[in-house]
Amino acid sequence: MMRINNNSEPGTHYDASSIREQRTTIFFSIHDKVGALDECLRALKKSGVSMTRIESRPSKSVEPGYDFFVEIDARTKEVVIGVIDEIKRVKVVRDVRVISSLEEEAPVANAVPWFPRKVSDLDTFSEKVLEMGEELSSDHPGAKDPVYRRRRLEIVQMAKTYRTGQPLPRIEYTEQERDTWRQVYTRLREMYPKYACREFLHVFPLLEQNCGYGPDDIPQIDDISKFLKDCTGFTLRPVMGLLTPRDFLNSLAFRVFHSTQYIRHHSDPYYTPEPDCCHELLGHVPLFADPNFAELAQEIGLASLGASDEDIEKLATIFWFTAEFGLCREGADVRAYGAGLLSSFGELEYALTEKPEHRSFDPSHASTQKYPITEYQPIYFVADSFRDATSKLREFNSTMRRPFQVRYNPYTQSVEVLDSKDKVQHFARTIRNEMQLLASALEQI
Repeated sequence: MMRINNNSEPGTHYDASSIREQRTTIFFSIHDKVGALDECLRALKKSGVSMTRIESRPSKSVEPGYDFFVEIDARTKEVVIGVIDEIKRVKVVRDVRVISSLEEEAPVANAVPWFPRKVSDLDTFSEKVLEMGEELSSDHPGAKDPVYRRRRLEIVQMAKTYRTGQPLPRIEYTEQERDTWRQVYTRLREMYPKYACREFLHVFPLLEQNCGYGPDDIPQIDDISKFLKDCTGFTLRPVMGLLTPRDFLNSLAFRVFHSTQYIRHHSDPYYTPEPDCCHELLGHVPLFADPNFAELAQEIGLASLGASDEDIEKLATIFWFTAEFGLCREGADVRAYGAGLLSSFGELEYALTEKPEHRSFDPSHASTQKYPITEYQPIYFVADSFRDATSKLREFNSTMRRPFQVRYNPYTQSVEVLDSKDKVQHFARTIRNEMQLLASALEQI
């Protein structure tokens, strides 16, 4: 399910409807054999249950092989037992067991969801899209256009095969695609001085100077990614379509933003039922070049690593009310910084009127606030600043039930789990060295 309105695109990169209360999660390992996963999925289908999530990681017990965590909508023990029996009949499967269930009073020790530890682990997300991507829903404007569908498939295949360290795909856009971009770019560019926050307005001309932003051609994510890395360490990565909330947020921990490269259908340049390159490059990209916003985005990502399904839902909702539909104060004025607003000329104008309700940003309230996904927002949260929002978010994150803390190491592009005395002591030494450097710098000013 996506946010849809009459004159622009949705504002989220994950399917909010996919977040559900934890049901039953089944674990199993399979040998790396062509068609092995298909056999397991057929077994699940034969059991008549709905699969709400599937995650995988390289197996430590079956080599070569993979471990799978499959969440199913099964409310009775009898149904779960039936599912396990069907999966066990698949010859390549090993070690089938239930690791969590609604009937458990407390989570089991090994129920912490898998999360990426190094940036190359994001390669496992390449084909894990919920919808869109290669297939289009029947109500998509391009669903009945065979030329658009073939073009779309050509672009998403590049994202599907991309792996960490490879050059980012460069797309030779057609004149029709450039014309669609031109219409969207020109109209939004005229509105930004009146509605966008100062950080956005500072960066946008730099993108025009350094990354090929302009009405005549669609910028390449390779050029943009290099620019962002120089500014804040953020990079772009191509994606086929909508990721799960967990995968999308996990990537932000590594300062990686998944970006589509296809563009909306030319028949209606001011509407799309999904994020496309107009939404990504015009709405999101500019603020990833701002250090304070980049810190806010990464803070959400770090909190999502190994988080419970309940906390993932809260963090995804916070992302919705900040990075997608956030407003901020500038003196006596209120300005937009959310990408869902900055890529939607209709809602951008509406959000800054007196029609919706404006509330001060509070993560504990924003995380549980219900929101519509098929119409303009009735409520927006207004941050005093990105720094203030990050500070409040850190306080909120400290209340989460995750049994460990993590830190991102930019030198190795990896996540360190602070779950032992040695790791904490090493981190403390790092902080002490940084404090000595800071004290020395202050003395010289």
